[in-house]
Amino acid sequence: MRYLKEVFFIFLISCSLNAQELPSIQIFTPEVYGGENQNWMISQASNKFIYIANNEGLLEYNGATWKIYSSPNNTIIRAVKVVDNKIYTGSYMEFGYWEKDSFGMLNYNSLVPKLNEKMIEDENIWNIITYQDWIIFQSFNRIYFYNPAKGKFTIINSKNSISKVFNNNNEIYYFVNNEGLFKIKEGKSKLIVNNSILDVNILINVFSIDEGLLIQTRNSGFYIFKEGKLQKWKGSELNELDGIKIYNSIQLKDKSFVLGTISNGIIFLSKEGEIQYQLNQKNGLSNNTALSLFEDSDENIWVGLDNGINCINIKSPVNVFNDDDGFLGTVYTSIVFNNYIYLGTNQGLFCKKINSNETFKIIAGTAGQVWDLFENDKELFCGHHLGTFLIDENKAIKISDISGTWSFRKIPDSKNRLLQGNYSGFYVLINKNGKWVLENKIVGFDNSARYFEFINSNELFVSHGYKGVFKLNIDKSFEKFTKISKQNDVSIGKNSSLIKFNNSIFYANNKGIYKYDLTTDKFLIDTILSPIIKTETFLSGKLIVDKSQKLWGFSKESINYATINDLTKEFNIHTIDIPASLRKGISGYENISLYKDNKYLLGTSNGYITLDLENFETRKESLIFINEISTKNRESNKSLVNLSNNGEFTFDQNSIVFKFSVPVFDKYQSVTYQYKLEGYYNKWSDWSNQTILTFDNLAFGDYTFSVRGKLGNELTSNIATYHFQILKPWYFSYFAIFIYCLVFFICTFLLHKAHLRHYKNQLAHKQLESEQLIIRMKNEKLNQDIENKNRELAISTMSIINKNEVLNSIKNELKTNNINSNNLQVLKLIDGNLNNSKDWDVFKEAFNNADKYFLDKIKELHPNLTPNDLRFCAYLRLNLTSKEISPLLNMTVRSVETKRYRLRKQMGLPHDTCLVSYILNI
Repeated sequence: MRYLKEVFFIFLISCSLNAQELPSIQIFTPEVYGGENQNWMISQASNKFIYIANNEGLLEYNGATWKIYSSPNNTIIRAVKVVDNKIYTGSYMEFGYWEKDSFGMLNYNSLVPKLNEKMIEDENIWNIITYQDWIIFQSFNRIYFYNPAKGKFTIINSKNSISKVFNNNNEIYYFVNNEGLFKIKEGKSKLIVNNSILDVNILINVFSIDEGLLIQTRNSGFYIFKEGKLQKWKGSELNELDGIKIYNSIQLKDKSFVLGTISNGIIFLSKEGEIQYQLNQKNGLSNNTALSLFEDSDENIWVGLDNGINCINIKSPVNVFNDDDGFLGTVYTSIVFNNYIYLGTNQGLFCKKINSNETFKIIAGTAGQVWDLFENDKELFCGHHLGTFLIDENKAIKISDISGTWSFRKIPDSKNRLLQGNYSGFYVLINKNGKWVLENKIVGFDNSARYFEFINSNELFVSHGYKGVFKLNIDKSFEKFTKISKQNDVSIGKNSSLIKFNNSIFYANNKGIYKYDLTTDKFLIDTILSPIIKTETFLSGKLIVDKSQKLWGFSKESINYATINDLTKEFNIHTIDIPASLRKGISGYENISLYKDNKYLLGTSNGYITLDLENFETRKESLIFINEISTKNRESNKSLVNLSNNGEFTFDQNSIVFKFSVPVFDKYQSVTYQYKLEGYYNKWSDWSNQTILTFDNLAFGDYTFSVRGKLGNELTSNIATYHFQILKPWYFSYFAIFIYCLVFFICTFLLHKAHLRHYKNQLAHKQLESEQLIIRMKNEKLNQDIENKNRELAISTMSIINKNEVLNSIKNELKTNNINSNNLQVLKLIDGNLNNSKDWDVFKEAFNNADKYFLDKIKELHPNLTPNDLRFCAYLRLNLTSKEISPLLNMTVRSVETKRYRLRKQMGLPHDTCLVSYILNI
């Protein structure tokens, strides 16, 4: 019977939730958080960091990165509770607390040594709660009460297994199997509920409600205990929970309930006990067994699963409808019309009543691609790949077989006609006798007409993604185009669009949004509205105007819209920070429509998401934290840095790594960061989603690192900063500088000495050169004097030779004539002049001046030489020939030769030695 109830419940709840928008879910797999599959308990610190008891150890999540700390004895951590700055954990035969050190790391302190008695063999701590000043650790056999201020323990023992301990309205309850529910009062345990229902059911939780004490069982649902009686809680749908195995539960801040089941995911109940919705693997949860539940400070629900961790954003302004079965397909257009919500997809037109939990159903005959849904005078038109349909609730009436109807516009000054743009141009629809029919095609333009707007009653613009923007003139009968001209003032752009907003026509492409100026007949860039598509992160030029006259645009990082200020008539730009990766739409085919109240429906590739604009404007403040700082040396060895003090690092540690985060856990609320490093780069950086920064090879000096976050348009309420100094390297230290100066002065002194020595050497060299120059000049003068003396000697010798030759000629002439007394007298006079010793004396003096010491040397070498011999040697020294010598000695040439021979013998010269050469070499 129980099994049938469980199957019926699952069927009932799954049918009722098929068409319900559900909260968004962030999924963290073991590969992401770096731990084991199972997660047993969850808690949160005052800085919003999340701590989870995992099979592998203690998990810490700061909103950006996960970190795991192994348990002290390498066993499974089953329980965790954050109290003030301490994270208490319990595991096998161990419990204690973790504290962050100055480096941002958790260090463990065991409380077991403080116990007065040993733990029970194989004891596991399964639960930790707080009560006033006490921390309560619960195992299956004991409850340990620990007072941190006094450092003392109080222990409650139990013969039977303790399944759970609870703090309900600052009162401590605990359930003992086969005994009942106990309450601790005045330090003593008192049994308050002992009922047969609890004998066969494990008690899961205890809550206080107006009717009394609400007791939840694992298999039999909820019971009210009041005035000593236990009776079923008469929630309208709670009986359906019978047979569903509940593993844990929590009561939320708004007094509603969340139940974690063993095989059916989690179930959300109102505070009255009505089932609101269920999350399981079929509709978004990553596992059907919920081992733990926790509501964080931002009212997100954390689920520790048998395989993974999920964070459910139940208060997020974004809800999700996932078409996991692929029944709907990709949503291209949507509209709420006559209490129905219609979705136009690539698989057809689907509808359901707006406030019901019905499933979406396809409207017969509309299977295929739907492009547009257009409301006109309380009638709904559907632009379809197969043609045009008129929609009446859940029926479709085909009014045109022309394929590919893109969109519709009202024809100015005509109440019963519409203009539709198709793959092949423009067509006119007309209402005849209450029925819409195709009237005619407008001849002259056969291109695809997806985006078009009327300028006036006979002019319109049409935008073609690959050909540009054209202005078309139409005749009055709307049968043909009389003029077609291209607008050259705007460029062709992929995913561009054309739309009318606030009575003006706008064109958008990757360069911005252009507004048509009627006076100049040109499109001019609109700097106020261009931020809607954010050209720096351009994704699509698709513009949409909704029923509330908001202009929507889409970029890679966000959805943006413009509203008109009713007083100033100025545009206000708003940003919804949901990136394209989460929107999962098709670029160029984005679509959004007013859903209900201030909620909007955004079509995606597997369903849709809804946006509550009011909640986007009222998000809570957030803080940014620097979680870890480390330095790296040249060998890339990492050293953690004390976060509580200003840093002082050696020059070898001049590569700094910063890790920071904003602990925000909304799936559709992405955080971007901006930083600056004063002393290196004093301007704020561009916004990015990077949470780890490395600054390599910083120069020595003082630095201040600053980082801030942004959620949508809201900055974090603080800027995290850290000041540090990189010391000078040893070669820039004061001692090194002193050594450098000393070496510099020594080098300067030595260089000065070297220069002086060099200049002295230069001076000495120049003096030597001057002296040598003087000597050379003197030598030249002496040589010149010698040459002059030689010249004089040569002249003297030549004079003697000439004189003697003349005298010999006269003598010979006289001899040929008759000799008389007069002639004899003349001959004696001539012979006297030929043998005149005065000539020799003159010659000798000139010769000694020219060749000093020659005669002395030769006389020293050959002392037996006569004066005539010396005279003959002098003539040979002058290198005179025998012929030249003969007149000087008044001898014949033959006699000169004979004298040469005799002189050789006197000198004792060898036969092969030349006499002249010998004399010249003396």
